[in-house]
Amino acid sequence: MARKRNEAGRLTAEVAGGRAELVPERGRARAFTLTLDGAPQSYVDLDAPRHLDFAYQRRIGHLADLVAPAGRPLRVLHLGGGALSLARYVAASRPRSTQQVAEVDAALTAFVREHLPLDPQARVRVRAADARDVLAKFPEDWADLVIGDVFAGARTPAHLTSTEYLGEIRRVLAPAGTYVANLTDGPPLAFLRGQIATAAEVFPELALAADPAVLRGKHFGNAVLAASAVPLPLAPYTRAVASDPHPGRVEHGRALRDFTGGATAGRDDTAKRSPAPPEGVFAQ
Repeated sequence: MARKRNEAGRLTAEVAGGRAELVPERGRARAFTLTLDGAPQSYVDLDAPRHLDFAYQRRIGHLADLVAPAGRPLRVLHLGGGALSLARYVAASRPRSTQQVAEVDAALTAFVREHLPLDPQARVRVRAADARDVLAKFPEDWADLVIGDVFAGARTPAHLTSTEYLGEIRRVLAPAGTYVANLTDGPPLAFLRGQIATAAEVFPELALAADPAVLRGKHFGNAVLAASAVPLPLAPYTRAVASDPHPGRVEHGRALRDFTGGATAGRDDTAKRSPAPPEGVFAQ
């Protein structure tokens, strides 16, 4: 894998997913944004691993904080690795956590780990394999938290959007475990509504966090879907999302069912990948 540093101090490499680039942040000596073909993917500050720069990652981080008492180690399965931002966050906020990462792009992982090394104390193992293949090999009831954040060409692959896929996630989750996924969509929000309907067939408890403008179908963006077999920590999660630098809204219960608007669940034989972002728009 060819790597080079350009005149702006950016590190670049050709990986399976395209042209990877680590863009340094001014004013932070060891902070970088990972982009793939120009689209922002992850942010890492090696000196502050608990700093999550992207709004959707903060919304996932809030759930990681709330699914168990503060500081208690978790068993976490990450479907999609990127720059390992969320794995670093969990390792820093919950020492001694055991984390497994499924990242199909081995060249990307090598590039990230060379230039943004993990804390030697972090218990993080990365598997170079498709998320669905990794799930199939995991034992039942293993994970306290499963985080889904898989994109290929800025789109979630279709085989990671079905009821069968979510059924495998529920099998791997502990009885009180939580699944949280980063989803992207824009008007008319058909994909997002379908994903909520799909999750509702597998999990009885759901919540959705997003920018209000995204929920109103005003523009393309990220939405974080949380699902569990047990009640979610809705009150503290809603407060955390609302108090972010970029405040979001949490929908659940009847309001979320109404938002779904009669959308139907997707199966393996009918599932579709998420829509491509509009030209010039990068979901963060």
